[in-house]
Amino acid sequence: MSDDRTMRLFIRGAAVRNARAAAVLILTVSCSKSTPPSASTATTAPAASPSASAAQVGTVAGKSSPNAIVILQPATPGEFPPDATAAMDQVSLTFTPALLFVRTGERVEFRNSDDTLHNVHVGNAETREPSFNVAIPTGESYSYTFQSDGFYHVTCDIHPAMSADIISSSTPFATMADGEGSFGFADVPPGDYVLREYMGKSKKQTTVQIKAGINRLAAGAAETSGENGR
Repeated sequence: MSDDRTMRLFIRGAAVRNARAAAVLILTVSCSKSTPPSASTATTAPAASPSASAAQVGTVAGKSSPNAIVILQPATPGEFPPDATAAMDQVSLTFTPALLFVRTGERVEFRNSDDTLHNVHVGNAETREPSFNVAIPTGESYSYTFQSDGFYHVTCDIHPAMSADIISSSTPFATMADGEGSFGFADVPPGDYVLREYMGKSKKQTTVQIKAGINRLAAGAAETSGENGR
């Protein structure tokens, strides 16, 4: 008799457990059906794929004077991701590179890899305003942040034959044209820009519009072409 009672209690308990499990299962299924906000969000705001992002920026292929300095400046100031830390070294009594492009407001590192003491004397090439003048022993470095766009001349007072130049710009789109005058920029956000070209003491300035796709700039005029260009 007690065995029968025990069996009935076991069956009743199993039934209760099964009922609870079924309730939990129903609740889980109903919750999972009502949860796809993540799926609907992904539909309305999909993550940008590399090809989608590439379609939203422009590529510039340009022609200027041979070895000209070319700077593409947004007509409306904007923010760009920071660049890797720029660096100028001193090796074999030579500044390297001889021309360094840096971003205004970002740290620049000056190194001395020579086996002799050097000093780095930097000033604005146009205003003649000094930026800094520091001695850098062998194996050490000095960091500086340029606060204004401009051309800067670099010398070593200890070794007068040493010299270099720095171009600081708030835009990442700054370069030197090659020996045939060709230059290029990638990942340029569409919009209005001012294209500045410097060659010696001469300067040319043109307003251009960059569109998604390939933008060909030549002789001060903008021409847009390519799959996404018009």
